[in-house]
Amino acid sequence: MLRLISRLICFDFITIFALPALAATPPDPAQGQTIVKRWCAGCHQVAPDQKPVSSDVPSFVFVAHQEKLTEKVLSDFLATSHPRMPDMALTRAEIADIVAYIKSLDR
Repeated sequence: MLRLISRLICFDFITIFALPALAATPPDPAQGQTIVKRWCAGCHQVAPDQKPVSSDVPSFVFVAHQEKLTEKVLSDFLATSHPRMPDMALTRAEIADIVAYIKSLDR
């Protein structure tokens, strides 16, 4: 009986925690580019072929080349509001897409 209960608990654990992770879609850099063109291009140079907008804010290529700006650091930054930036209220998926786009510029 204990063995059956243990197996059921393991099955429940896998069903609840592991399967949704497998079903999650990977970040989409193209979708991230679409988002940053809409939200960020007014202040930041978001693409290499875009004319620089302001010398006061970093370009996304510059951000991409900063080793200390890991995916986690960028994700955390985008998840919080900042006084000089609009409050975009991005979803986790949108943040992941934006980070994937920024990291794609580091090539």
